[in-house]
Amino acid sequence: MPLNDLEELARIAFDWLWATDAEDRFSYISPGAERLLGRPPESLIGRARETLAGEEANLAPYRETIAARRPFRELTYVYRHPDGTPRWFEISGRPLFSPEGEFLGYRGVGSDVTEQHRTRRALVEAHAQLSEQNRRFDAALENMTHGLCLFDAGQRLLVWNRRYLEIFGLSEDAVHVGMGQRAIIEMLVALGRYKRGATIDAISESTRTSLSGDGSKSVLRELADGRVIAVTHRPMAEGGGWVATFEDITERRRNEARIIHMARHDGLTDLPNRTRLREIGTEWIEALRAEAAAPLAVLCLDLDRFKPVNDSFGHAVGDALLRAVAERLRGQVRSHDVVARLGGDEFAVLSRVEDAAGAAALAERLIETVAAPYTLDGITVEIGMSAGIALAEEGVPHDIERLLKEADLALYEAKTEGRGTVRRFEPQMDETLRERLGLERELREALQQNRFELHYQPLVDLSDNRITGMEALVRWRHPGRGLVSPAVFIPLAEETGLIVPIGEWVLHQACRDAAAWPDAVSVAVNVSPLQLRHRGFVQSVLGALAGSGLRANRLELEITESVLLDDTEANLETLHTLRKLGVRISMDDFGTGYSSISYLRRFPFDKIKIDRSFVRDCAGQSDAGAIIRAIVSLGASLGITTLVEGVETEPQLATIRAEGAQEVQGYLFSPPRPVHEIASLLEAGSAAQGRPQRTLAA
Repeated sequence: MPLNDLEELARIAFDWLWATDAEDRFSYISPGAERLLGRPPESLIGRARETLAGEEANLAPYRETIAARRPFRELTYVYRHPDGTPRWFEISGRPLFSPEGEFLGYRGVGSDVTEQHRTRRALVEAHAQLSEQNRRFDAALENMTHGLCLFDAGQRLLVWNRRYLEIFGLSEDAVHVGMGQRAIIEMLVALGRYKRGATIDAISESTRTSLSGDGSKSVLRELADGRVIAVTHRPMAEGGGWVATFEDITERRRNEARIIHMARHDGLTDLPNRTRLREIGTEWIEALRAEAAAPLAVLCLDLDRFKPVNDSFGHAVGDALLRAVAERLRGQVRSHDVVARLGGDEFAVLSRVEDAAGAAALAERLIETVAAPYTLDGITVEIGMSAGIALAEEGVPHDIERLLKEADLALYEAKTEGRGTVRRFEPQMDETLRERLGLERELREALQQNRFELHYQPLVDLSDNRITGMEALVRWRHPGRGLVSPAVFIPLAEETGLIVPIGEWVLHQACRDAAAWPDAVSVAVNVSPLQLRHRGFVQSVLGALAGSGLRANRLELEITESVLLDDTEANLETLHTLRKLGVRISMDDFGTGYSSISYLRRFPFDKIKIDRSFVRDCAGQSDAGAIIRAIVSLGASLGITTLVEGVETEPQLATIRAEGAQEVQGYLFSPPRPVHEIASLLEAGSAAQGRPQRTLAA
């Protein structure tokens, strides 16, 4: 739970929040504690609790509990206040341990119970020495925060205080010594003080029942004005009779209700949270089992492109966007349906539907609603949403946890297929998930056991058939599957974040390999958007260059348009920093994005690599050749080298030459080869320099 939430709870239920380190020295005291401690919280940091205790404080139980690393509750000790008066503090705490089991200290709450302590002591003394200390008894009685009435064995009133009269809105002469308890109840009922429906007999019976118990439980009395009074009856051991105390707990009840609400609702959107969603879902499924009812649809929803909005415009705009999404979702479901926030940018919906088609229609409607533009503090943003659906139908055993898991699996499939997609759970998704988890585990093991290797594909200058560089392509050598295609494991690495350590290994290994090649041959390394966003990426590049001895101008980093779609300004700043260091920057798969050209204006790329999709049909289709010609012309006008990927046939090569491309890459020249074959490949390329050469792969 975030610290501000803990502070809020502390203000509601306790006076302050504290934490100590492993040596029982204060490491944190909440700011609001100064008014009770008489000292600024920061002046107590590093001090032990014992140095602040009064001489009469008994901290032995505290020391024993701390030594045993046990939690404790409501431990009271005397605090030495700077003004010289003792204060009674009640503390509760629990030990903190690191994930490795190391004891870190304690965290807990504290309350100033000085008034309660003094009041209790005053009451005890007053009852014990009533005849000798009437004056002191009256003073304590009149300063109580609770109302009090003392009745004798004959149920006659002996003592009451002003607070009792205030609670029930009575004048000072409304009650008198000797007045019967039942007569008082009759008066209060007649005056309309109690909630409508309360009877004299019912109130009298509740008092009798309370007195027959141990007196530890309060009886709640609801007043006509909405207040709630907790009445406690404690029998007197000598002479009979009892003491009744009356406490107005209206505000406490509201706070308790608020705490309960907070525990089951999202603090930002006030939607039910995952806990409350489970409770409601369980109730609905029980109803589905007990009687014929419409199928229950569980929709797991995930916002698309939320993170760029949050990162670009700040958390305030991100929070406002989440609240706006919550309102739109609520506005698209029926009053008895449930919209919940699961956390982050994930939401869920529980809805009764006619069938699977009805659930899909609901999901499509929600996606369309969320996709409409938002105007937040003068900023217009657009996002999308994907949805996964699971259905609970009559006669099919289900529980809410299972349904949420199924909907989440379907959501994963929807996200895999693209943004704004809806998928319904299918049984094979379970198997897909198991396979994915197995592959993820093996991918982590491969990283730990160094099972990756680099293959290199040459980049050829068409002017003289010279190899000017090599593109590093990572391969996974699996002990059972052999070489695993990057198309299989790279998307998973991206999704799990493993692409960052894998990419760092590729970067360092490629620089080490390239350092052994001729100075005129560069190495191109693909960079993931996750890598580029990583805080230490620039340092990683510098480390790879320094560790290998490779000059910066021999390293070429290839990025795709998606790098600039997410967190554009931060990524551009990183790219500018790298380019100033001498590293060359290329845009890969150029032409496949809707805004590739706009990025050429924002960043001075050294090279653009024309996507292989334009090459496939360029020899037979004039429009494909025209696109290549236009991109080459654009590159030339901007001083950017153009390279065409995926060249596999002589007709393709002839067309590309005719269109004026400067560099090419593809299987016509060579497939990706392991590093031990690169030296001979470079020799062959050098021998072919200046002469027509069909292929370097021959």
